Parts: sequence; structure tokens; C-alpha cells
Amino acid sequence: MSKKVWQRDEIESPCINICVVHPESRLCTGCLRSIDEIGRWSTMSSDERRAIMEELPERASAHTKRRGGRAAKLARRRD
Repeated sequence: MSKKVWQRDEIESPCINICVVHPESRLCTGCLRSIDEIGRWSTMSSDERRAIMEELPERASAHTKRRGGRAAKLARRRD
């Protein structure tokens, strides 16, 4: 079997196997994609994937702020 079968000309997934959706930003804390982007990734064109990959560094700031742990979670529930 030829090695060409396994060579693809497409952008790979940014997934790092930390699949947890942040409750406020609604982005995966591992790869920074939205649930919709993750679900559609395999059917997206290379151009669509490339555009998302270029946006990912900007999305990192959505998770730099700590949420405050259990105490903050309880406080948010009271509001």
C-alpha cells in the first residue's frame, strides 16, 4: 500500500485532548474552538479550518481570568 494514502493536504485539528467547555465563553478550554466548530471540523474546507486556526490565539484571553473556584460559583448562583 502506498504511503500517499495516509498523506493528507488538510489542516489538522488543534485538539489537545483536554475537552472541557468553559461555562462562560462556551469555548473548549483545550483547543479554544466552539462546540459548533468542533462538530463541523471534519466537514469544513481547508479555508474554513485555516480561518479558525488563525483566530485561536485571540481567543486564549477568554480563559486567562480565574473564575474564583467554588466560592465564586456559589456566589453566581445566589445572583
